[in-house]
Amino acid sequence: MFIEPIVVGPLQENCYVVACEDTREAAIIDPGAEAERIYQVVASHGFSLQYVLNTHGHPDHVGAVADIVERSGVPFLLHQDDAFLIEDFDSDPIRAFLQARTPPMPDRFLQDNETITVGSLTITVLHTPGHTPGGVCFLLDSVLFSGDTLFANSIGRTDLPGGDHQQLLTSIRERLLSQDDAVTVYSGHGHSTTIGHERRCNPFL
Repeated sequence: MFIEPIVVGPLQENCYVVACEDTREAAIIDPGAEAERIYQVVASHGFSLQYVLNTHGHPDHVGAVADIVERSGVPFLLHQDDAFLIEDFDSDPIRAFLQARTPPMPDRFLQDNETITVGSLTITVLHTPGHTPGGVCFLLDSVLFSGDTLFANSIGRTDLPGGDHQQLLTSIRERLLSQDDAVTVYSGHGHSTTIGHERRCNPFL
């Protein structure tokens, strides 16, 4: 399995290129800005892009979706409960600050516990509302892409439209801390961590 983090945009958002090294099929998770930098990782390794997958619909995570989808023609997937963030995108003040392009509506909506195949890789969708109503995490073997649900020694903010602090804590405790301690967590901002470390040391949990 190939994983390459790409830190993009003014808010230093973590985008990830994930690929099956056998089939060379790939997915991009949370392309927030700098589409050309992101796509260059795919092209330079000779990967065949299959999906754009988003953990949630905030502008710093979807700002490069339009450019990548237009260039590649691959489907854009997001949870239905975050569709309102795409519909209201142009009125979000953060969009103007980030100079983010309005993304298209998703080609289809992610479902809780569904699996997405990328080559020989199987990605499981975990609906983890709280940061946003449609927030999801992607579980892949011993790796978790947590978006803005869980960070190293922190958790996602819940003061934006649709945020719910208690719901976020429930999502983390029931869906994420139920995973093995050895699972590596790649979050939407900051450095990676593990489930075990967050279980023991995260002061918000």
